[in-house]
Amino acid sequence: MAVFFRLVTILWTLVRYRLDQVVPAEQLPWHVRLLLLPCKLWPAPKLNRGERLRHALEDLGPIFIKFGQLLSTRPDLIPEDIVEELNRLQDKVPPFDKELFRRLVETALDAPVETVFQSYERDPLASASVAQVHGATLHSGQSVVIKVIRPGIERVIAKDVRLLYVLAHMVERYSVDGKRLRPVEVVEDYRTTIFDELDLQREAANASQLRRNFLHSPLLYVPEVFWDYTRNHVLVMERIDGIPVNDVRALVAQGTDMKALAERGVEIFFKQVFEHNFFHADMHPGNIFVARENPEYPRYIAVDMAIVGSLTREDQYYLARNMLAMFRRDYRQVAELHVQSGWVPEHTRIEELEAAVRTVCEPIFEKPLKDISFGQVLMNLFRTARRFDMEVQPQLVLLQKTLLNIEGLGRQLYPDLDLWTTAHPFLERWLKEHFHPKAVWSDFKRYGPEWLEKFPMVPQLLLSGLQQAQNVGDVAPQLRDIKGELERQRILITRSRRRAAIGVLAILGAGIIAWPTLETQVAGLDLHLVPMQSWALLAFGAVLILFRK
Repeated sequence: MAVFFRLVTILWTLVRYRLDQVVPAEQLPWHVRLLLLPCKLWPAPKLNRGERLRHALEDLGPIFIKFGQLLSTRPDLIPEDIVEELNRLQDKVPPFDKELFRRLVETALDAPVETVFQSYERDPLASASVAQVHGATLHSGQSVVIKVIRPGIERVIAKDVRLLYVLAHMVERYSVDGKRLRPVEVVEDYRTTIFDELDLQREAANASQLRRNFLHSPLLYVPEVFWDYTRNHVLVMERIDGIPVNDVRALVAQGTDMKALAERGVEIFFKQVFEHNFFHADMHPGNIFVARENPEYPRYIAVDMAIVGSLTREDQYYLARNMLAMFRRDYRQVAELHVQSGWVPEHTRIEELEAAVRTVCEPIFEKPLKDISFGQVLMNLFRTARRFDMEVQPQLVLLQKTLLNIEGLGRQLYPDLDLWTTAHPFLERWLKEHFHPKAVWSDFKRYGPEWLEKFPMVPQLLLSGLQQAQNVGDVAPQLRDIKGELERQRILITRSRRRAAIGVLAILGAGIIAWPTLETQVAGLDLHLVPMQSWALLAFGAVLILFRK
């Protein structure tokens, strides 16, 4: 019932602000135009279309406000007058009562604000979709900000999420693309993300991790968290002084190197995704600032780390290789990697997928960012996905959202930025390091004890599998030959692996003796082995052969 009333509220808001006039009717499908016919019975408000959309999103709550924030970063898709209004959603959402804010802080910290802080600002610095921020000063003289979750926001979000679940189930059941798009899983991931955003201690932990990753970095600064004053619904952080990243006029006025600023933004993104595997996933302009110091070497400042993301090692690897293959225009490898990663079914014809990827990607290369319509590229990729049954990857949804934000920022800061030229060397370097013996040695130090502990169990697991095959053979005599063949294959594989292991050890041993001329290639990347890591691999291989039967 709550879902029904929420749906009625959404429809009423659409009618009240006459959002049917935001998009020209001729651009809408006929069934949508039919649904919007009742809107014409209501008079249009005396607001322009951008103001109507902004007020409607504000009335509908945080999920819709966040959607508006994302739209505001896409001037290539959204008209300028609408973008200008949606930009106000970044940190200018109407604030809640000042005295209520004070009471919430005092309840959480169990002390009057005058006791905890040397001074406290009654007027908010910023008011966003799920929280409000006021300035303060600690007794040590440190300037800080106090962030408090909006009261009652959990109930509003819970209603919207339930409605999203209903819509997702309907899409999954009745849409021809429902199962492929996996809408229920996407909503589940979004539910987890949005409710995690309401836990300010989690945000504080994310901020501490991100700060540690970029400590002393010239690229990004993350303010300090003051844990003594941080609770589930209250967060106290260092107050920063920077220029909002979308205030291009102020950035130019102080002499900021806009090209360097745009390129550093791309570098920060790739460092977070591939080197740290921990990325800020809410990089809209309201959360990103630029330091006033050294404008010729601009440094970003990030706030609001409520939403972060990470990838599995497999997704990292396949994503990097896919992007690098696209940069090299090796569309055959792009198609093969999509199959290997499981993003498309195994029965997919590589030649057909290769041709489809080439059709989508070839037009976007050798062009500056301002000449690339990523909206059109995404539409083409969607058509490709439908043709090859490519499923939505829920674990990549946050990354895709972050990519959209990065593109929007890059377009605003330096329209001539060549995103591909900036990213290409980074990905090549990361893959080279990924295959380097140092990475193998690092993995061995991290997982070696676990591997060695479990390795003696492998023969027993193999025997158990053979015993199960024997049991199946007792039931179905025709399977006995298969069981015998499996046993023969096991023996051959064991011998081959032993010979291969001994061969590898011999090569490594020879390489150590003949050092420093030892070089190798993996995935087309030149690698240089390090003596210490080679000795470690030699020792580890000897252990494996010792335990091998």
